[in-house]
Amino acid sequence: MNEKLYEYIDINDLKDMLDKSGKLYGNNIAYKIRIENGKYKEITHKEVREMINGLGTSLLNMGLKDKRIAVIGENRYEWEIAYLAITCGVGTVVPLDKSLPENELRSLLERSGVEAIFYSKKYEESLVKMKLEGVGKLKNLISMDRDIHSDGIYSEKELIQYGRNLVKDGNNEFLNAKIDNEKMLIMLFTSGTTSQSKIVALSHKNICSNLMDIASILDVNEHDVFLSFLPIHHVFECTVGFLFSLYKGAQTVFCDGIRHIIENMNEYKVSIMASVPAIYERIFKIIAKQLENKGKRQEIIRLEEVYKNESMDKKKEVFKDIHDMLGGNVKLLISGAAALEKSIEDKYRKLGLNLVQGYGLTETSPVVAICTKENYKLGSIGKSVPSVEVKLVDVDKDGMGELVCKGPSVMLEYYENEQATKDALLDGWFHTGDLAKIDDEGYIFICGRKKSVIVLKNGKNIFPEEMENLLNRIEGIEESFIYGKPISDDTNDIKIFAKLVYDEETIKKAYKIESSEEIYDAIFNKVKEINRTMPPYKAVRGIILSKEPLIKTTTGKIKRSQNLEVIMKEGKNINESN
Repeated sequence: MNEKLYEYIDINDLKDMLDKSGKLYGNNIAYKIRIENGKYKEITHKEVREMINGLGTSLLNMGLKDKRIAVIGENRYEWEIAYLAITCGVGTVVPLDKSLPENELRSLLERSGVEAIFYSKKYEESLVKMKLEGVGKLKNLISMDRDIHSDGIYSEKELIQYGRNLVKDGNNEFLNAKIDNEKMLIMLFTSGTTSQSKIVALSHKNICSNLMDIASILDVNEHDVFLSFLPIHHVFECTVGFLFSLYKGAQTVFCDGIRHIIENMNEYKVSIMASVPAIYERIFKIIAKQLENKGKRQEIIRLEEVYKNESMDKKKEVFKDIHDMLGGNVKLLISGAAALEKSIEDKYRKLGLNLVQGYGLTETSPVVAICTKENYKLGSIGKSVPSVEVKLVDVDKDGMGELVCKGPSVMLEYYENEQATKDALLDGWFHTGDLAKIDDEGYIFICGRKKSVIVLKNGKNIFPEEMENLLNRIEGIEESFIYGKPISDDTNDIKIFAKLVYDEETIKKAYKIESSEEIYDAIFNKVKEINRTMPPYKAVRGIILSKEPLIKTTTGKIKRSQNLEVIMKEGKNINESN
């Protein structure tokens, strides 16, 4: 368990957080938004809290007290204002995935029983239709983009101003609202199809305990600049990015898209970012390419070895040119939501870039464990945060077992799913479904998902994530998917196969080839090279090549069952190797 290292503000609920941090950091810039080239809109923490109070007052005036209200859209400050106005004195907030197709959005609105929804303009046509059709309890549409109320649709901007006028006239209903910090006021859908997804019930106590834990072990302060990139409906970005930044009195800037991450890091002098491994891999590839173009790559590799045992501050000084590529202000990069490849983590740290792994789930609000500046081991997700206890159950002879955790950030329940709640929460311990090892110092190492482990007839276990990390190192391979296939109909033994997503241009250039047959042979030969480095039972016996990305969640996790369904439906022939 991590020890508390830094002072933090004690908070009971998110309303308390806004009040206390607002008094300390009111004049700080909370959001910086580009309006046009060279011009920015800046919003202070004081102004943020005034907008929340205004919007919350208007929502109560609309009769939405104790109602469920959804929010859907891209990362933007209006989304965040809506979230906090809802949950800090009005009702229950239901953040929704911005990538939902219309049929799934309809299903989730029905399941959650929302009566109002804040949305970006791209959803307006669909939502107007759903309201007219009487989907669920949906009655009120609130646009983040409209300037005035019209066509039966509310404007968030206008509601904010109207509520601020009500407050000026003495309406203190929202300002004086009391929060039950142990009541479900946040409803989150787990990833999966609409029929399979569960609703995670979270409270203010869940979220606030996690915010205090993070603040007590990470060196983050009011001078930091957070880059918001991951989908904000996801609890990782919501807690570690959005809410944590407001709690610390820091500044949030919004990424213009995956192609603009490095550009935005430079533009806003970003110091903190929470993202997924795929993004850090992408950034590293861009850095490596720029160094290659400048003829500096070999010299950097030489310097990495010379300074590998020096402090991070010294490395930052030596590799200043690389830090300057990322804006020159990077202080902490947090990787979560999926496993980070050890070699990438090592490369960043050799360059003095403080990349650490964290681990969590929607059900744990989310952070269970994280590496820090003081407590770090390569390949580990770190030690558990101060208020969360962890242990392993069903431990095998190699010291591996399922990771379970207990603490105030663990969810209340799966809403209206008693059986799933009982299965996940046993004697107060939440069963994560992840297999792990914990060393003598308390560092946790994730081995793979319990459900995705492939068990062979001889009892050996194959962890797809481990194999995929190896295959992803092949030049030109974008991502991979490991799965098992029965050897024959009359045996229960299986062989290991892989679907590999490749970049055609990179492959042709790297291997100086042209035809599809040559591409296949070149990649399969690389797979065979990897096979020779591992026990025969782990060897990949056949491959499928594709240019189409794998099916993933919005935070980049591979949806294993759905990808396997696609492979089975396509019924592609697979060349096998003994």
